[in-house]
Amino acid sequence: MPETGEPDSAPLLRLALGFGGFKTMAAALDLGLFQLLAERPDQTREEIAVELELAERPADVLLSTCVSLELLLKNGELYRCSDIAAEFLTAGKPRYSGGLIRFFDRRSYPEWQHVGTALRENRPTTMDTEHRNGRRTVEDEQRIALFWEAMRAMSGSVGRVLTELVDLAEHHKVLDLGGGSGSCAIELCRGHPQLSATVFELPHICPVAANQIRAAGLTGTIDTLSGDFHADPGLPTGYDVMLLSNILHDWDEGRDRELLRKCLAVLPSGGLVIISEMLLNPERTGPPEAMLLSMQRLIETEQGRNYSESEYAEWLADTGFTDIEVIRFTALGANGAVLGRVP
Repeated sequence: MPETGEPDSAPLLRLALGFGGFKTMAAALDLGLFQLLAERPDQTREEIAVELELAERPADVLLSTCVSLELLLKNGELYRCSDIAAEFLTAGKPRYSGGLIRFFDRRSYPEWQHVGTALRENRPTTMDTEHRNGRRTVEDEQRIALFWEAMRAMSGSVGRVLTELVDLAEHHKVLDLGGGSGSCAIELCRGHPQLSATVFELPHICPVAANQIRAAGLTGTIDTLSGDFHADPGLPTGYDVMLLSNILHDWDEGRDRELLRKCLAVLPSGGLVIISEMLLNPERTGPPEAMLLSMQRLIETEQGRNYSESEYAEWLADTGFTDIEVIRFTALGANGAVLGRVP
């Protein structure tokens, strides 16, 4: 509180300028700033300006702003990447997330301009170019490629954390429901040599997953199966793990509960279901990242929102799962998982 006793305006200004920090990071990424300093650290402002073909004034403002955002470090007159930029914003690193930043910048950011319409009319304000009767423009193809690049970063991040934190030693076959490009299944199978997996996806997405699986060298370990887990009367059998990673947030409670019932119906005794999401706290008041992604669901889906760990746990218990466990972690695509087992 300032000396006047009035509320401090600094938090409001930080919120109001939040878009500026993001757009600065996205612009620096596109300019190649982080890649340059990861490959050739400790350069002066003048050297960086020449490499990025920037005039002195924009180079000075960009570098100083990136230091203030903790994306760069400055030692005397020399600049280098901070740990976060070196780890997540440098191509070639295992946890490179540049695709996610570009997706937010070029696809999600413009869509937030219509959030007021989504709130007032209770409807998504985006257009899914993947389902327009197969008719795509070059721009559509670019947007779709951007989407999959972002999803690979998010799903791979989640898969690596789940590999470390979820005990799968006694399990053998994973059905990755709506597994997208297969990145999560790839990480699980890399971390657990006894596992095999199937990515269960819509027909037009299966080739995307197959290409990613082939590139990972896991064609004999992971396969794809086309289907629609909502429309199909049941799920494939023969699996002892059902993975729902960033799936349930797209639907309402009724459809989510029905999908969990389908999982229970085909899992054997001791089978495991893993719900990995950006979990809200039990009070549904945070964390902010999960709440903002819930707003994203409002913009993009007809029924979606983020749910709390308590809600998922209740749905699992009501369905018939036992030994329910909540695991909290930090990853790009999720902040936790709720597990349930078949008695």
